[in-house]
Amino acid sequence: MHIAVAGNIGAGKTTLTRLLSKHYQWEANFEDVVDNPYLDDFYTQMERWSFNLQIYFLNHRYRQILKIRESGKNIIQDRTIYEDAYIFAPNLHAMGLMTNRDFTNYKGLFELMESLVQPPDLLIYLRSTIPNLVNQIHKRGREYENSISIDYLSRLNERYEAWIHDYKKGNLLVIDVDHINFVDKPEDLGTVINKIDAEIHGLF
Repeated sequence: MHIAVAGNIGAGKTTLTRLLSKHYQWEANFEDVVDNPYLDDFYTQMERWSFNLQIYFLNHRYRQILKIRESGKNIIQDRTIYEDAYIFAPNLHAMGLMTNRDFTNYKGLFELMESLVQPPDLLIYLRSTIPNLVNQIHKRGREYENSISIDYLSRLNERYEAWIHDYKKGNLLVIDVDHINFVDKPEDLGTVINKIDAEIHGLF
């Protein structure tokens, strides 16, 4: 079984992935932010490094999906291959931070990869408002995220909502994270787990 957690920067994807992995004894696949050779450069000079960063993420996530399906294990994945292609890359292109040539090249590669992989059995989308995202980003204090603007986050949020509205690839669970605290409140985590249990039982 392949479960994936989606959501904007600061929505709590990595934290929830870790908590659910522990609860269900699922293997966790995390987004590569520690060893990513482009992230620091990207946030300093977005126009120069946007294509490189998106290709890196596309490569990383495609390999993840292949391993997930080959393993036969129950795996939970932090962020999906679709978010790069439907949210981050088009946003960079629309903001003039990725050229038409690079965006066309990127889309062609994604479409090829997408034709060869299966979507997750369940997609969990963490919905959040901008103030909550900003609060969470400041709280975790990653240096390279200091330059993220409210405008950038807002554009991403709009694209996330449009993508989720049209998502038809498989089972979808939307969790509003503004008013729950699954980190510090066990009852809130329990509520999330109950919703996931209901979805998982519907898969079989």
